[in-house]
Amino acid sequence: MNISEALLHALKDRGVGQVFGIPGDFALPFFAVLEKSAILPLYTLSHEPAVGFAADAAARVNCTLGAAAVTYGAGAFNIVNAVTAAYAEKCPLVVISGAPGADESARGLLLHHQGKALDSQYKVFTNITCAQARLDDADTAPTEIGRVLDTARQHSLPAYIELPRDMANVSCQPVSSSRATPVDTDALAACAEEVLARLSDASSPVLMAGVELRRYRLEDKVAELARRLDVPVVTSFMGRGLLAHSDLPALGTYLGVAGEPGLTQLVENSDGLLLLGVIPSDTNFGVSARQINMGRAIHAFNRQVKLGYHVYHEMPLADLIDGMLARVEARSHSRAPTNGVLYPRGLTADDNKITPTDIARAINDLMGAHGLMPIASDVGDCLFTAMEIAQTDLIAPGYYAGMGYGVPAGMGLQIATGNRPLILVGDGAFQMTGWELGNCQRYRLDPIVIVFNNASWEMLRVLRPECKFNDLDEWHFADMAVPLGGTGVRVATRKQLQQALDRATHEGGKFFLIEAMIERGEISDILRRYLKGLSRKRPSKG
Repeated sequence: MNISEALLHALKDRGVGQVFGIPGDFALPFFAVLEKSAILPLYTLSHEPAVGFAADAAARVNCTLGAAAVTYGAGAFNIVNAVTAAYAEKCPLVVISGAPGADESARGLLLHHQGKALDSQYKVFTNITCAQARLDDADTAPTEIGRVLDTARQHSLPAYIELPRDMANVSCQPVSSSRATPVDTDALAACAEEVLARLSDASSPVLMAGVELRRYRLEDKVAELARRLDVPVVTSFMGRGLLAHSDLPALGTYLGVAGEPGLTQLVENSDGLLLLGVIPSDTNFGVSARQINMGRAIHAFNRQVKLGYHVYHEMPLADLIDGMLARVEARSHSRAPTNGVLYPRGLTADDNKITPTDIARAINDLMGAHGLMPIASDVGDCLFTAMEIAQTDLIAPGYYAGMGYGVPAGMGLQIATGNRPLILVGDGAFQMTGWELGNCQRYRLDPIVIVFNNASWEMLRVLRPECKFNDLDEWHFADMAVPLGGTGVRVATRKQLQQALDRATHEGGKFFLIEAMIERGEISDILRRYLKGLSRKRPSKG
C-alpha cells in the first residue's frame, strides 16, 4: 500500500463516498492512483471553487467528510473561498493538495504556481482549517492522516492534507480506524442535569435546531428529545430543512422580524430557549425584534454548553443529547399545540408576471403532487424564497453567504445521494458557476434549475438602491442550456412557470433550466423585512 492508497482507504473508512477534483501537474501522481485504484470514484469539474462547493454539499447531505483534490498553488488558492465557507458553516471538507517534491524544493529555483514562499499555501490553510499535515515521511504519514481526518470529523470543520508528488507512491502502513475521544462522564452528568433543570423551571421553553444536528446525524435523537420534553421546536435560518422527514417536524424557521409573527414571539418570549447546534451569527439572530438574551439561553455549540456565565467545555453535542435522553422519560403532552407556518400553495396559472412568492407557491404545488425534493440554494432572494417552501432537505451558505454555491452544490448533492435536486440560483451567482452544468451529461445528472433572473444583484440593490453597479446585462441563460447538454426554457408568467415545472418533472435524464424573468425591484416579502431589520441594527455608511 502506498501513501495515496492509505489516504483514500482512510477517507472511505470514515464515510467519504467520492472525491471531487481538478488535476494539475503537482497532483498528477495522486490523481493517477485515485483513478487506477478505484477506491473512491473521482468527479472532475471545471473550476476549483465548484469542486469545493460540490464536496461541501456531499459532506452536508451525507453527514460525513467531504473530499476535494487540487494541485499546488493555482488550484489550491482557487479553492480557498469554498473552504472558508465550509469553516464558517461547520462543514468537514478535506482538501488534498499536491505539492512540490523534496528534490524540487531543494534546487533553489522558484517553482511555477509558487507564491511568496513554498510554504505560503500551507500557512494560508492553517487559518481556514482545524488540522493540517504534510505527508513527507512514510513512517508518520498513517498517523498524520488519521489525526487530521478524525479532528475534522470530531469538530466538523475543514482539514488540509498536502501530498508532495514524490511521496504519492511511496509505501506505507494503513491508517488505523478512527477512535472517539472519551467525554468526562461526571461533567456530562452535571451538564445534562443542569440543562434539564433549567428547562423544567421554564414556563415557555423552546428548542431551536441548528446545523450541527445535521453534521453529527442527531436529528432523530433531537426529535425524540423534544417529544419527551414536550417542547415546541423551530429551526434557525441556517438550520432550515432540519427535521423535515421527522414525525415531529419543526414548526417553522425563526427569522426575527422577517418571519411569521407568532413564531417570532414564541422564540423571543421564551424563558427557556435551548439552542442545539445553532451558530450565533447575524443571519440567525441579527433581525430579532426583541434582542435575544444569549446570557439566559442554553447554548450547546462547538463542543461547549453555555448556561449564562456557566460553561461546560469539551462537551460534544451528541453526548449531551444522549445524556439528556438517558435522564428524561417520555410523558404525555401537556402544552397547548402551537400552529406551524402555512406555506403558500395554489398558484394561479394566469398571465401575470412572476414574483418570488409565485416560484415558492409553484414549487410547493409541485412537491405536493410529486413528493419532496432536496433543494440546493444560492444566496440572495432565491434563499429567502426557499423560506416560503415547505420543509424539505435544504443546503445553502446561509451564514457565509458566498455567491456561486447553488449549482455545484446541487450537482454534488445528486452525486452523493442519487436524488434529483431542485437548484435555486440568482442570475448573478449563475454567471459565476452556472457553467458547471455542462458537466452534468458526463455524470448523468438531471437537476431542475430555476434561475431568478432580474438582470440585477437585487439583494444588494435593496441596500444601495441609488447605485448603478447592481445592474447586470441580459445573458439569455435558457438559450445556453442546449449547448451545455440540457434543456432550457424562459418563462415570464405564472402560467409559463407552472407549465415549465410540470415539463421538467416529467423529463429526466438531463438538466432542465427554467429561466424565471422577474422585474427589477421585485423581491420577496421575507427578504425585504430581513434587510430592513438588519439595516436598523447596522451603523449607516456614507
